[in-house]
Amino acid sequence: MSETPSPRLAATIEEVWEALQSRWPETRLEPSLDRIRALLEILGDPQAAFRIVQLTGTNGKTSTSRMIDTLLRSLDLRVGRFTSPHVERINERISIDGEPLSDDDFVAAFNDVAHYLGMVDEDQPHPLSFFETMVGMAYAKFAEAPVDVAVVEVGLGGGWDATNVADADVAVVTPIAVDHAKYLGDNPAAIAREKAGIIKPGAVAVIAEQTVEVAAVLDQHAAEVGARLLWEGTDFAVVSRTPAVGGQIVTLRGLRGTYEDLFLPLYGAHQAQNAAAALAAVEAFLGDTVLADELVRDAFAKVDSPARLEIVRASPTILLDAAHNPAGAEATVAALEDSFSFSGVVGVVGVMADKDVDGLLAAFEPHLEHLVVTQNSTERALPAIELAKIAVDLYGEERVSVVPRLADAIDAALALSESADSGSISEGAVLVTGSVVTAGEARTLLGGRGPATASAATAKVVPTADPELEAYLEADADGE
Repeated sequence: MSETPSPRLAATIEEVWEALQSRWPETRLEPSLDRIRALLEILGDPQAAFRIVQLTGTNGKTSTSRMIDTLLRSLDLRVGRFTSPHVERINERISIDGEPLSDDDFVAAFNDVAHYLGMVDEDQPHPLSFFETMVGMAYAKFAEAPVDVAVVEVGLGGGWDATNVADADVAVVTPIAVDHAKYLGDNPAAIAREKAGIIKPGAVAVIAEQTVEVAAVLDQHAAEVGARLLWEGTDFAVVSRTPAVGGQIVTLRGLRGTYEDLFLPLYGAHQAQNAAAALAAVEAFLGDTVLADELVRDAFAKVDSPARLEIVRASPTILLDAAHNPAGAEATVAALEDSFSFSGVVGVVGVMADKDVDGLLAAFEPHLEHLVVTQNSTERALPAIELAKIAVDLYGEERVSVVPRLADAIDAALALSESADSGSISEGAVLVTGSVVTAGEARTLLGGRGPATASAATAKVVPTADPELEAYLEADADGE
């Protein structure tokens, strides 16, 4: 009988990251809850120690999670929040009392479960993944705190997601569209069948606006398990919204009351809809309790959601947005048109290779004067040269620049925005988008530690800066 390997403990958060990275990546899906169940059983089933609000959907999960968290904390409840992916630092994924775990607490959370990872790995056909380990860390830390309620965002899908080993009191389904098609299916109905798995027998589910085909799938699943569905537009709704400085003014109809003229410091109709879903989720969680108007007003005024049309610099304005699929891009451009009056927007886009790149770029095309294609630092990133080939076909050679290094790409976009013929530099904007990772790395570059490292004067911005792209463009011009 072989001995269980000694646990790989960490002394720093960087060592935790290395240990997690050595496991199966988050994007690898093996449809089984056996591994996470085994780990949590060893840990004493911490997920049973608190109530849960769980979220799935294609877009809007993190913003909605943060709104639910803020509302619940306004009720003097202790709240844990688990979201993914992170924007800048991995410890953002596990929050208690509205704050990410400190580096030391994150290391301790990893070491608490690290003692048992080898035991589970040895007993299962496949080892615990990066994400499964993170789920174990989160649930164990929430039980230790202890929290009254955990707001939990699925990582990928729903039914087979590691977070789904816990039974949620309230499930929230944000709008479903096509994303992660390789793992979840290539049409919204197929994706909805997997995501519906978080709706458990006897639970209440808050359903954001969906297509007819998705709504039918969710309705059928709820009937099969005996769950109650609350629909946007019927049970709760956005009554009105008006763009305002720093966000928008919204009136929301909840399950048990209407809350008028709330200030929401986030942009776009999609964020107003996220707010309506968050309000309904908290009302469903509380049962018959009616939320005080002032409590709701104060809570929504405190909400933030980093890298969701977040303004990080002015003159010219730089916005960061995590849109990484066509539906997300469409919501972003609608918010740009709705909430801002820029004379022109220069896009800085870096995407993951497994995304619908054509659809994403097509959604942005009518709204960007120029596109600077780049790449983030992850192995999953689509090389800038490959992204440029797709972009040139959609935007034309004269509207595309290739700057592989993100810091240089931001500087190049700033230079293009400042030199635009439209007038004052304050009228233009730079939008950094295409991936949570791209937005997060840009946020780190621009977050008070000085400007992007390269000078705009030295950044290469011409479309033919790369010989491979130059050859591609020449071939394309010849009709090849």
